[in-house]
Amino acid sequence: MNIVKKIYCRVFQKAFHIALPFLPYREPEILNSQKEIPGVLHIEKKIHPLIVTDTGLDKLGIAEKLKSILKDSYIQYSYFSSVVANPTTNIVEEAVKMYKANNCDCFIAIGGGSSIDTAKACAIRIAKPKKTLNQVKGILKVHKKLPLIIAIPTTAGTGSETTLASVIVDSETRHKYAINDFPLIPSYAVLDASLTISLPPYITATTGLDALTHAVEAYIGNSTIKRTREAAKGAVRLIFRYLKRAYDNGNDKEARHNMLKASYLAGIAFTRSYVGYVHAIAHSLGGKYNVAHGKANAVILPVMLEAYGSTIYPKLKKLAVAAELVSPSVSDEEGAKIFISKLKELERSMGIETTISEIQASDIASLARHADKEANPLYPVPVLMNAKELELYYYSLMEKKV
Repeated sequence: MNIVKKIYCRVFQKAFHIALPFLPYREPEILNSQKEIPGVLHIEKKIHPLIVTDTGLDKLGIAEKLKSILKDSYIQYSYFSSVVANPTTNIVEEAVKMYKANNCDCFIAIGGGSSIDTAKACAIRIAKPKKTLNQVKGILKVHKKLPLIIAIPTTAGTGSETTLASVIVDSETRHKYAINDFPLIPSYAVLDASLTISLPPYITATTGLDALTHAVEAYIGNSTIKRTREAAKGAVRLIFRYLKRAYDNGNDKEARHNMLKASYLAGIAFTRSYVGYVHAIAHSLGGKYNVAHGKANAVILPVMLEAYGSTIYPKLKKLAVAAELVSPSVSDEEGAKIFISKLKELERSMGIETTISEIQASDIASLARHADKEANPLYPVPVLMNAKELELYYYSLMEKKV
């Protein structure tokens, strides 16, 4: 990256870092059970929620308990179950149409990040009907109160129940982009680990590694504050301790509970301190090839950590200590390398691939430009890279066997 662009990126990032303590971040009010939702709706004076979920969870009947709770409380609801992985603008518009047709007045999103992000995007379209989602992508372009959102995560990974982001794919261009603004933080989050029991092992692995990526990228970036550092370390500690347990035994309630807590902590960390090139690359792959976000992050994370090299040794060593992977007495370099080694070991033990087969060499220049545009200047990464430099990592994901 040329020196002028580097200076611009770092000045931009520093300004946001300085402003962090003064920005209106908030955390959702935590509910421990879906049974609390009718009381919340009564307090908030809402009478007709739109339940938003995905096709897979619909087939599994995951939302049936929620429906029953609402029926027993004589609360009318509408039900939208067409969300897919990497949700598109067309899907958002379908949900908005149902919301309006049934005179809904709030959203209950139940599912992973795709369902919660869809509900957030729908809320934007309701609050700003004259704006397309493309017109509010980026940062701080919503600036308007949204309809009430209650988020019920069924995966322990995205942290979307606590973030200010909604990630959507443009149906026409297949470009995946993020919308970031404070009104997108849900008002309530239901953290009920029993809802994650049904997750298959591979989804448990990739969503858990998604949460790990959130925590690590937030921690090694240049815009941390005490709250985000502690949240990131807490998330990393829990993930290394409990993810493999949840993978090996999906009925391990202690592991499931702690993974849900880890996902929430990682969400707190990255919604304030941002992510980095791992996410930028993953988003480009999700938009172009529909690669699952958690899988993409899992594959890219160790590659990018090695690419950052010595610039992140001190911070990775601290994460390794927090995760009880090394003693505090080891050197920064040794601690960092052990962290990366243990990460690779964890991924291998859960069958995570080391390449992404969908990548086509002819697409790489375009993919790298999208990643560059997303990441720079916003993401406070340890090492700045331009599109040409990022291309190398797409090629390594095609060819390199870790």
